[in-house]
Amino acid sequence: MAHLLEELDRLNMKIMQMVVQTEQALSKTVNAFSRMDSDMAQQVVDNDKKINELEVQVYDLCLRLLALEQPVAKDLRFILGCMRVCQDLERIGDESANISDATIYLSLNPPMEFYDKILLMGQKSYDMLQEAIIAFSSPDVERAVDVCRMDFEVDELNSAVLKEIIQYMSQKSDTIEPCVQTINIARRFERIADMATNIAETTMFIVKGTSLKHSCQFDDRV
Repeated sequence: MAHLLEELDRLNMKIMQMVVQTEQALSKTVNAFSRMDSDMAQQVVDNDKKINELEVQVYDLCLRLLALEQPVAKDLRFILGCMRVCQDLERIGDESANISDATIYLSLNPPMEFYDKILLMGQKSYDMLQEAIIAFSSPDVERAVDVCRMDFEVDELNSAVLKEIIQYMSQKSDTIEPCVQTINIARRFERIADMATNIAETTMFIVKGTSLKHSCQFDDRV
């Protein structure tokens, strides 16, 4: 039992290392887009491999714990939850790198009027990730539910900005390529918000044992 607790502490430390790297990547991604800073964006692209390496380490540790320690109840749910969270963090890292890559391209083009809405999506996605991480590490079920609710705001922003960009392209055909890149950025920020929601749902699974599938739509009794 003591050995299992030590290994669970080690797992928690390892996934928190991944959390720090992913949070920094998304923060730099949002800032790079805000400033059209290609150097900062390139840092995110270059750093993505560190997040990928941490995912492998976390996943391997989880598999070893499942095979050798035979955990039950909440310990089992924590390990399974960590496996899911590390996948979501890795995907957030990938999306951050892809957004940063697109930012490098956009930095060579004149700014467009809807960038402020894209930036707002990025900021809200980052806020959701921060809240999801706090909910997971606490763990805090009420905070997890709040993250799920925040996801609707990002979805609505995404729909609105896509309509605006499509209308803009129809009027200015010479901006099609940068507009397509901007649409991709908006979609990737929306996916990051979805992954933050996944982390919140995983928190509820660990604490309450509820299904991972749509587990926080919505428990107002929490």
